[in-house]
Amino acid sequence: MSDIIVTTTDGLDGRAATEYLGVVSGEAVIGANVVSDIAAGIRDIVGGRSGSYEKKIATGRQEALADIRAEARELGADAVVGATFDYEEMGEGMLWVNLSGTAVTTRRE
Repeated sequence: MSDIIVTTTDGLDGRAATEYLGVVSGEAVIGANVVSDIAAGIRDIVGGRSGSYEKKIATGRQEALADIRAEARELGADAVVGATFDYEEMGEGMLWVNLSGTAVTTRRE
């Protein structure tokens, strides 16, 4: 089976949903180390973007995408529609990334 398509839209152009298989989700908890925290704090004071945090958030998104694709694949889906990311601070230096959507099977129209 090819890779699972994950989209924020309610459907896929040129494809019709043939079966809704249920809500699926992927999660990642990411943390920053002391060096990253210090560097980010300095950037907050002097301005600029925190590249180390941006990389960690991107890693969290990729982990959540991998998880949701695996869960959808187990259900026999070929796509996840209506996907949304949610980010929550869990504590000092910890970020929770959640991605959820609806697993579906599709056919070409």
